[in-house]
Amino acid sequence: MTASQNQPSAIREVSVQRMTYDTAAATPGSRAVPIEAPIALEFNGIGYAVMMGTPSDLEDFVAGFTISEGLATADEITEPSVSELAGGWIVRAQLPDRSMPRILERARNRVSESGCGICGIDSIAAALAPLPPVRAGISVDRAAIARALARLRDHQMLGRATGATHAAAFCSPAGDIVLGREDVGRHNALDKLIGGLARQGTATAAGFVVLTARCSQELVEKAVRAGFPMVVTISAPTSLAVDRAREAGLALAVLARDDTMLVVNDPRSSFG
Repeated sequence: MTASQNQPSAIREVSVQRMTYDTAAATPGSRAVPIEAPIALEFNGIGYAVMMGTPSDLEDFVAGFTISEGLATADEITEPSVSELAGGWIVRAQLPDRSMPRILERARNRVSESGCGICGIDSIAAALAPLPPVRAGISVDRAAIARALARLRDHQMLGRATGATHAAAFCSPAGDIVLGREDVGRHNALDKLIGGLARQGTATAAGFVVLTARCSQELVEKAVRAGFPMVVTISAPTSLAVDRAREAGLALAVLARDDTMLVVNDPRSSFG
């Protein structure tokens, strides 16, 4: 099953009553909403996690999740299989033998997760484990960032239809959007992007990421582990996201708008 076959399942029409505040009249209608469903991830025959997300691009999702979790590299993941079950979806993949200790350890503690990123981790030290340093460098003209932001909406099919999804896009240094992915969960959207790039063989060090979501530590850590040199978000960061970006050497700009942005970390003078 391909991602394109999953895509129609990402939206559902629901009946609504349109009401105003100054009259008792109500008009029946419909509204497109993104599908949110349990997505079970199974590695080597072992249930690893159940995530709430949008059932599109699930092959990319499991690949990106695997990479951002540090379970395996892109070339170690078998082609995933996707199956629709009653009430949700299951995605299965085979990982190398070296991944088994991590799979067994986390499977004992991580039954389900809402997207906060550290559910089931009972050690603060584990939650704040050192990140690998960002070694890639990139120089991006500010006009290229503005260009990417202006073009992002063209890659938000679910967002335009529902107004209820997050987007993650990979952009060339010139500001052209190479690949975009969407999901009701901001972490899932980034995982889908990471997996999509890996499955296409696109080098993450060759561009930058634009995110529509609040910049949390989880997004920063996923970006660092995936090898992106720069992240630009349209929303504000948390304190820990700033700290983790500075710790790893990730170029980070936030509150990006048409004419301004706030650069909170620029270790290699990346923002030209």
